Amino acid sequence: MSVIGEFTVKSEDFALYHSLTEASEMIVEIERVVATLEDRVMPYFWVSGGDQADFEDAFRNDESVQNITEIDKIDGARLYRAEWTENVESLVYAYVELGATILQAIGRDKNWELRIRFDDHDTLSEFQDYCEENGVSFELNSLKEQEQPMASAQYDLTTKQRQTLVSAFEAGYFDTPQETTMNELADEFGITQQAVSKRVHAAHKNLIRSTLIISHPDDE
Repeated sequence: MSVIGEFTVKSEDFALYHSLTEASEMIVEIERVVATLEDRVMPYFWVSGGDQADFEDAFRNDESVQNITEIDKIDGARLYRAEWTENVESLVYAYVELGATILQAIGRDKNWELRIRFDDHDTLSEFQDYCEENGVSFELNSLKEQEQPMASAQYDLTTKQRQTLVSAFEAGYFDTPQETTMNELADEFGITQQAVSKRVHAAHKNLIRSTLIISHPDDE
């Protein structure tokens, strides 16, 4: 069974350390990662949260990236493509050699928060051994087996929460005007209206936390 690990790595041991420390208010969120034929990693990532000019000045002088290309600008955020050149050997190994999937990677100031899916526990152990042998300091924050579809696991939804949201959507609960009510949903699920309400509320909270809120260890 595949497993999902959530890791913290210091930005000084990872990519864009110069950029993130020079513009510490900025947030970098990787959208997707592409491996080149030379086994290098080329990420597409969004930058937001502060002075783009300050970040770009630091970005252009950051030795951990090269071949920088600005792709898009939307609502004050910018999408870049670049090639990582330093401090990402562990991620290249996970992505290229082990076939791991990088589900989320967010960098801010002193830390990167990574969420990576491995095919099984053995593959995760290989990754951890590689990091230890190569002096890469990763802190494993959480580990869980993927017991539900990716749409649920990626957004921290339980199976029941996902089923409830999908059923409510398909029944028109979120339409204006509503095509169904909470009581009608409760009858469909065979539970109380209060239970449906609690499930929808919890699902919304998990969705917002996993998609819109960028956490940071120093905030706690």
